[in-house]
Amino acid sequence: MDKDVSSSWVQSRLLSGNPFVGAEFFDLYIRAFIRTLLAYDPDKSDKEPGILGRVSAYYGCVEAQGRGSLHCHMLIWLEGGLNPNEIRDRLVNGQEAGFRECLVRYLDDTIATHIPLGPESARLQSDKPHPCHLRHVRRLSGETDVSYNKRLLADLSQLVYKTQLHIHSHTCYKYWKGGSAPKTCRFELDQSNSRENTTVDTTTGELTLRQLNGLVNPYNPTILSALRCNMDIKFIGSGTSAKAILYYITDYITKSQLKAHIAFGALDVAIKKVGVYKREESSIAERGKQLLNKCAYAMLSHQELSAQQVASFLMDYGDYYMSHRFKPLQWLHFEKFIDDQYHSNECY
Repeated sequence: MDKDVSSSWVQSRLLSGNPFVGAEFFDLYIRAFIRTLLAYDPDKSDKEPGILGRVSAYYGCVEAQGRGSLHCHMLIWLEGGLNPNEIRDRLVNGQEAGFRECLVRYLDDTIATHIPLGPESARLQSDKPHPCHLRHVRRLSGETDVSYNKRLLADLSQLVYKTQLHIHSHTCYKYWKGGSAPKTCRFELDQSNSRENTTVDTTTGELTLRQLNGLVNPYNPTILSALRCNMDIKFIGSGTSAKAILYYITDYITKSQLKAHIAFGALDVAIKKVGVYKREESSIAERGKQLLNKCAYAMLSHQELSAQQVASFLMDYGDYYMSHRFKPLQWLHFEKFIDDQYHSNECY
């Protein structure tokens, strides 16, 4: 897309309500993020690192929100990054103070958890248009660094206030059992969770990042200013976190869009449509084929897809972004083979 396209033209296209336009711009934004901010280019080994460092690989899966808009969950591997066990080994017992200081400095520089100018300043500008609807701040002709940085900081403050500041709702307490059980936010966001500094437990190697505002979702200032949408950036620095994120990403890749109660309802309707089996009218094989067809049609007809998802597939954008290509793995056959070779009762 022409970089000189006017902001008003972009806004008019996005606000047109056309799902194909929404899918088009989503794809453009993600690819621009990978190309420009992550600076990923496997063909140019001498290219300058991106905002997070030199990226060696990435994988992102696309999901639609309840209102249909698309968003991406992305896992990023940094070149030269250590695995969680290596990080822990270099943090415990305080043997490598230099490494610990460099890691903490990198994380504090990359991940922010505060409203730059304070919530009071952001509230004063609440009458202005939503910052996500506005283009990023550009330097004016002849503008000084002081003036430009001031406008940039004010814009970032508004973005954080509008997109990153958590407001408790009923979904925060959906797993609360009531009674005497403590009513805590399941996202672990609360003003009492504020921490001034990033700390490292040299006995266990556990890293606890600073949280200057307990209600602010972690963000990267440059990425937030450029993409102008909510984000939640996390550092995967422990074996437990790595396992959790692996499960999280796998769950997103494989999960069905059809809710379980809707699927069972559709199957029940399909079975009733088939009716009572009559031996003289059809064979068992024909009956089974008819039942499978009815179930498949019922499931497909009850599948809920947003207009943006449909448009994205029709325009061949797909539902994932990845730096590498992989061969499909038939998991059930693989699992059976492993079990036949090395059976373990603990896995079943």
